[in-house]
Amino acid sequence: MLPHYGDTALMQAAVQSVLDQTDKDWRLTVVDDGREPGVPEWFASLGDDRVRYMRNEQNLGITRNFRKCVELVESTHFTMLGSDDLLLPTYVETMRAAIEAVPDAAIYQPGVEVIDEHGNPSTSLGDEVKRRLYAPKHNGRRLVLSGEPLAANLLGGNWLYFPSICWRADAVKAVNFREDLSVIQDLALIIELIRRGEKLVVEPAPAFRYRRHSGSLSSAEAVTGARFGEAVRFFNEVADDLDRHGWPRAARSARRHLSMRLHALTMLPGALRHRQSDATRRLLKYALTRSE
Repeated sequence: MLPHYGDTALMQAAVQSVLDQTDKDWRLTVVDDGREPGVPEWFASLGDDRVRYMRNEQNLGITRNFRKCVELVESTHFTMLGSDDLLLPTYVETMRAAIEAVPDAAIYQPGVEVIDEHGNPSTSLGDEVKRRLYAPKHNGRRLVLSGEPLAANLLGGNWLYFPSICWRADAVKAVNFREDLSVIQDLALIIELIRRGEKLVVEPAPAFRYRRHSGSLSSAEAVTGARFGEAVRFFNEVADDLDRHGWPRAARSARRHLSMRLHALTMLPGALRHRQSDATRRLLKYALTRSE
């Protein structure tokens, strides 16, 4: 699945990365939430029956378009590819091997290479923190994770790369994305799946290129501080839910949400540079306080 809104050239590169797969047994559905000219014609020119393109009659917004994509899934497993990200040629092959090895998991995280706007290797503070502090050490071995320890780990610092994940369709369809969230809806879905007893597989083989650039929705909302207001609400709600579920360690991790507060501090220079005094105050307040 490819929910599209934004840069046409980057979307076309994402589609080409699907066409270039070594394993040819795949289908691609693109749900276009924009109005860029020439896009329907470009898809028609591909002449590939495995590629299905549709354009929304009206703009749905990111979360409603995600939900529509989930509803359109027809296969047993799917990926919600970002329209500016890239699959490495062995993505389908790698994910198929992971599914065959652990068929009862719901979440499959492959190895990820981070790139910038121009496709060059890129490293940000956030990605280094993910890799060094939060991501489990796999030493080249496939890992299978689940339960409260996994929930506590991810609520402390979400080291997953959402657009790279391969999902088991029936598990996601039973939950889907929360309509009231716009930038943290992926973590909300993942925590709910874990709470329901689902497993996460870490497949160390690199299979995906994640594009990190300042033009993303989450980056734009982070600079204004809007992302963190949504995060506070989510972490407070999920902490209460996990307490009721009997997972006190995960609930404490949600209330601390340490990595998000550290991330707020890293966004302060941008807010100051843009002379956004309101955003600066919100980011400081978020970074220096936590729920109890």
